[in-house]
Amino acid sequence: MSPSTRDRQLLRLLTVSAGLATGLLALIVLFLVRESWPVISRVGVVRFFLDQSWHPTEQSYGLTPMFVGSLATTGGAIVIAAPLGVASAVFCRFYAPEPMARIYRWAIILLAGLPSVVLGLWGLTAVVPLITQLHPPGTSLLAGSIVLALMILPTVALTTEGALASLPPSYWNGAAALGLSREAAILFVVLPAARGSIAAGVALAAGRALGETMAVLMVSGNVVRLPSSVFDPVRTLTANIALEMAYATGDHRASLFASGLLTAALVAVLAAMATRLGGGRTHA
Repeated sequence: MSPSTRDRQLLRLLTVSAGLATGLLALIVLFLVRESWPVISRVGVVRFFLDQSWHPTEQSYGLTPMFVGSLATTGGAIVIAAPLGVASAVFCRFYAPEPMARIYRWAIILLAGLPSVVLGLWGLTAVVPLITQLHPPGTSLLAGSIVLALMILPTVALTTEGALASLPPSYWNGAAALGLSREAAILFVVLPAARGSIAAGVALAAGRALGETMAVLMVSGNVVRLPSSVFDPVRTLTANIALEMAYATGDHRASLFASGLLTAALVAVLAAMATRLGGGRTHA
């Protein structure tokens, strides 16, 4: 078999695989639209943000507290995980001896593979009691953000290290020619050159945090209200679905699918941002 024939076969296989993945995604979105359409068509989209409370059985469909809770926990997780992930990638790439770097990468990959319920259990037994000592009740926006940060830190660290590894040696050569120290070269040459790929990794990590359910459900308190501080309990969109889907019927069930559609839309926006940021020039 000639190389050109193998290339054509590989191209067909990849095309079919990409088509299947796209088709599955389209089917999921259509399913969400179909299941949520009865309540969306009857009450409209605006009421999901303007209704004062979440009582679907009483025709009140306010998703704003859960929407804000999802964005707040995700934002808090990014604030914690992004600098730690970038710093750990820089350490692993430029400072750690190779044996230590290999151990670190192994540990990060292991952390990425931990089930979310395990991290939620750790948060419930370790993080929540610490926060309770500072400000009861402990189960809060802050606890959810910390657990989510631990979950998405491997994504930020691994994508950042990959971006740093892809930089050509000319950046280091140019920095050395200018007499820059290693620290100055990293801060003013290397990191700015890889900023697009780093930002794309952070956006992907934010998408994962938005879609997380079990860990946040275990530590965030699950109270439907707008948080006024990081110590307030919150409920996210995904936790709301997990808590109520088992007994929801009629418009209540359809409204839960509407909140799932909203979550999918948020994740799609973050995925588009990651594609845009990562699809441009990697190097400045």
